[in-house]
Amino acid sequence: MLIGLTGRNASGKSTLVDWFAAKGLHRVSCSDSIRSWLTEKGVEATREALIEGGRELRREGGPGILAEKLLESLEGEEAVIDSIRTPAEVGALRSRDDFVLIEVRADEDLRWQRLQRRGRSGDPSDRGTFVAQEKTEAEAEDEAGQALDATADMADFQVLNDGTISDLVNRVEQLWSEL
Repeated sequence: MLIGLTGRNASGKSTLVDWFAAKGLHRVSCSDSIRSWLTEKGVEATREALIEGGRELRREGGPGILAEKLLESLEGEEAVIDSIRTPAEVGALRSRDDFVLIEVRADEDLRWQRLQRRGRSGDPSDRGTFVAQEKTEAEAEDEAGQALDATADMADFQVLNDGTISDLVNRVEQLWSEL
């Protein structure tokens, strides 16, 4: 089984990755290829560098390149993929018959509150920057950019994360039994 997660910043994707990893799925990310590329160039993997690095790799290798590289590294292994951000990545991953895309949803106010609590490096420190990043990531200007809205439209399932972690776990356990 290959499970992909998509969703906005601080929607709960990392929590679900942890949950699926505890079920025995290998934990990977389309960003792994970007991180390797940045390391080769001697660039720190900041949020901005990851976004621009992803754009550059997509311009060079095509819009599905990150997922294609990930599939090569997995060699059929069962895994959960964190943070799928483009329709072309979904298209590449659908080459595996066992691929399922899950969108993790939470409203903007709740995600902003979570983002402030987690204090992850690279997270915006003010609401205006957060909203601006959301807008930039929602729709791509070209095939190299992120397109979270179009990617979410391709989801096989949605998991609403509008409550506690326990609520989220209950929802994903129900979904897991369906898969």
